Amino acid sequence: MTAQQITLFAILGCALILFAWGRIRYDVVAVLALLAAVFTGLVPSESAFSGFGHPAVITVAAVLILSHALHDSGLVEIIVRTLRPLNHHPELLVLGLSGLAALCSAFMNNVGALALFLPIALQSAQEAGHPPSKLLMPLSFGTLLGGLTTLIGTPPNIIIASLREAQTGQAFAMFDFTPVGLGVAVVGVLFVSFIGWRLLPAREQPRAEEDARSLFQIQDYITEVRLPEDSPLVGQRLIDLESLGQGDVAVVALIRRKERMLAPSSFLRLQAGDILILEADAASLQKVIQEAGLDRIGAAHDSLENLRSDRVALVEAVVTPGSRLEGRTARSLRLHTRYGLNLLGVARQGAPITERLGRVRFMAGDVLLLQGERESMPETLSALGCLPLAARDIQLGRRPTSP
Repeated sequence: MTAQQITLFAILGCALILFAWGRIRYDVVAVLALLAAVFTGLVPSESAFSGFGHPAVITVAAVLILSHALHDSGLVEIIVRTLRPLNHHPELLVLGLSGLAALCSAFMNNVGALALFLPIALQSAQEAGHPPSKLLMPLSFGTLLGGLTTLIGTPPNIIIASLREAQTGQAFAMFDFTPVGLGVAVVGVLFVSFIGWRLLPAREQPRAEEDARSLFQIQDYITEVRLPEDSPLVGQRLIDLESLGQGDVAVVALIRRKERMLAPSSFLRLQAGDILILEADAASLQKVIQEAGLDRIGAAHDSLENLRSDRVALVEAVVTPGSRLEGRTARSLRLHTRYGLNLLGVARQGAPITERLGRVRFMAGDVLLLQGERESMPETLSALGCLPLAARDIQLGRRPTSP
């Protein structure tokens, strides 16, 4: 092998290792691999970024823009209302979900179509009492099959069309894939709707509170304390208490004379006898208790019931690629003061993160347990670029408001 070949395989090997590691964003890894190829002379510097002007790249970007427009158009609410009568007919529900997902995937990126239908499938499963596993895999197959039917349905079709144009001077037209792809898609969707879903394991979804306890280990972060009369924080604001923990302590609820206030304002004045439910790691919590003179009175499992109400919700949400949370921490984003959200837990690749929550740098795919106003939660999640996973009314059709 020549030196250039060895260098090429070394760069590709390092890129694959970084992709599998998952700690660095995929786009960053791709750019680093490109720069390494340029610096080693494998790629001429004058053509290093010519690939960004490739028709396939531009077409995929345009399809992603179309996907986002459909996401914000109110289509989700319409689909939810349409599918609701089918909730108690599993075959028809799977057929409706996978068929509509296939139709959308034919004219938008299949990943965008999957993201569009994911919350719909989860809510439909919750309302009908079906295991989510019975709907999610057919949904995934539906988006993949739908992408086979048109030129823009999936990136490989676009790349093949570009190569054909380069070789013959004539590219595939929009519906040249349809005669073959449509037949495959119809047969595939019918199979997963009437036979395939029955072959899937029925994994029951735990109730929200049980899931929160098992996945996020809330007891490691939530503690109930009382503010005594001799505490130096009597008459001070909640933000003064939180500042003692240097951003690693959040007040998720306050009980005053039997009145419960969830997600209280950071500028609320503290009174003697207030019972506070704090979210913090052990070290930060102990520091705040000592400096503020607080009395620890409750275990974590005694406080869970005080974290939700008709006005305040606990929601699990996943960080999507391109979210404004990606690469940032809850402390730098000021989730509570800017968005009215308390971060109660973070799970990554199915395992809870046990380090200080305020300092966790979010990555795409992270599952967050958030507390906030029920009414504004859909708009807030949409503005942050997160998809809700917990059961709730889906209102993703509204345009997000700027914070």
